[in-house]
Amino acid sequence: MTKKKIIPILLCAVLSVLVVTTCGCTTTTTQNTHSTKLTVFAAMVLTDAFNQTAQAFEANNSGVNITFNYAGSQVLATQLQQGASADVFASADLAHMNSVQDVGLMNNSSVVIFAMNKLAIIVPTANPANITSLSDLAKSGVKLDIGNSSTPCGMYTMQMLAIASNNSTYGAGFKNSVVANFVSTETDVNAIVAKVALGQADVGIVTKADVPAAYQSKVTTITIPDSVNVLAKYPIGVVNTSSNAQLAQSWINYVTSPAGQAILQRYGFIIPATSQNTTTVAASSAMKMQSPTAAAT
Repeated sequence: MTKKKIIPILLCAVLSVLVVTTCGCTTTTTQNTHSTKLTVFAAMVLTDAFNQTAQAFEANNSGVNITFNYAGSQVLATQLQQGASADVFASADLAHMNSVQDVGLMNNSSVVIFAMNKLAIIVPTANPANITSLSDLAKSGVKLDIGNSSTPCGMYTMQMLAIASNNSTYGAGFKNSVVANFVSTETDVNAIVAKVALGQADVGIVTKADVPAAYQSKVTTITIPDSVNVLAKYPIGVVNTSSNAQLAQSWINYVTSPAGQAILQRYGFIIPATSQNTTTVAASSAMKMQSPTAAAT
């Protein structure tokens, strides 16, 4: 084969390699899409509502992926204090948010109350102990399951019982009589719901939004009178170490928007009377150190 014939053949071979290589690189590049991850630490009671909120938020924010860490507020606060990485913290009470703020882990100007809740009694659908009102929790032999003292639900429960003991309808000994019926205290509200649904307890005390959809046909909810109930307040804010603080604030803005609030209301939460669509230092300062109060009638 002559030299003149070899050169065109070699040129064709080189061009073929370049074309294949170039196409391969182009294909790889187009397959890579930019994704921004947002990590939200949220109280377990928010699971159903926040999952739906995330779907709506992600649909309106291309490339955003929200990852949740759901647990008891006391567990989440401890994880943050021990260095866990998160962008947003949503607590089921003010006390655990305050504990994280006190060690400088929150952007205080971002912290707002985004939802509220009230305690309720739950019983198995068969209701073998015939519980029909708060007064029945003091009856001898009733098996009662509540949250332990480290949980928001447990703290709210003890506050409610103290209020009831100062109410003439229930009497000074009411709290002690109810406490004598405790058969278990849980670190997880889901455990309370599950035990009541399975008949391992006659009655439980949770918040109205604590019963997941899967258990709503297995338990019956009994209202606790507003005169002795407590109003649980749920704060949310941006974690100081967030690598996506602007996006974290956008998530909070959506949660506190009419669309986000409508989702929360659908899952049994009470919407704050004052709009929380903007965040201010004043709002955070007013919220901090505020204790749950008896619900207005």
